Amino acid sequence: MSDTPLPAPLAEIAEDFRSASNDLKLQLLLEFSDELPGLPERYAGHLDQLERVDECQSPLFLTVEVADGTSLEDRVVSLFFDAPAEAPTTRGFAGILHEGLDGLSAAEVLAVPDDAPMRFGLAEAVSPLRMRGMVAMLGRIKRQVRAKTSG
Repeated sequence: MSDTPLPAPLAEIAEDFRSASNDLKLQLLLEFSDELPGLPERYAGHLDQLERVDECQSPLFLTVEVADGTSLEDRVVSLFFDAPAEAPTTRGFAGILHEGLDGLSAAEVLAVPDDAPMRFGLAEAVSPLRMRGMVAMLGRIKRQVRAKTSG
């Protein structure tokens, strides 16, 4: 694993998960699933405007908005996810990334190490296939931020 620090909100969540038992990790994941905000009206019913993350076992769609600004440090990132209620693990991963990254600057999001999902200690609680889905979500988020800030 890299030793690049996580942004404070994500580091705090990672610490909560790392210090929890496997049963508690799954409970925390369910809480993040329940707390994942729904899509705003402009995206509701318009999944064609979102990117599907094929690596996820359940249909998960996401998109990123980046506010205007003069530098990556002052361009705020907003994340939007759509995942079915019957996919609590996938929704939980999306919830973690939403809670940990939404509202950060583009520079902070791009600095998140690609192995960040492995720092939550979730690999003992969920399958490697599911972990690959979370890694893929982070990769898509970073790619969209790069694309929307390289204008």
